[in-house]
Amino acid sequence: MNGLPAHDLEERAAEDRRRLHSSVEELRVHLKDTLDIKKNTREHLGLACSVAALLGVTLGYAFTGIFVD
Repeated sequence: MNGLPAHDLEERAAEDRRRLHSSVEELRVHLKDTLDIKKNTREHLGLACSVAALLGVTLGYAFTGIFVD
């Protein structure tokens, strides 16, 4: 081995586990915030409404073009 006592290796492993757990928890919180639909809808409501309106007008115009010649 590398000559370090078992106690030091155990402490190092415990610290690595704590850091890993902290990183995973931070990632979990970040993903939860990023994928929150209500929050994203509130933040981008204007854009969502604009896209929906544009899509509605475009589809309406295309659908009407089928019947009007």
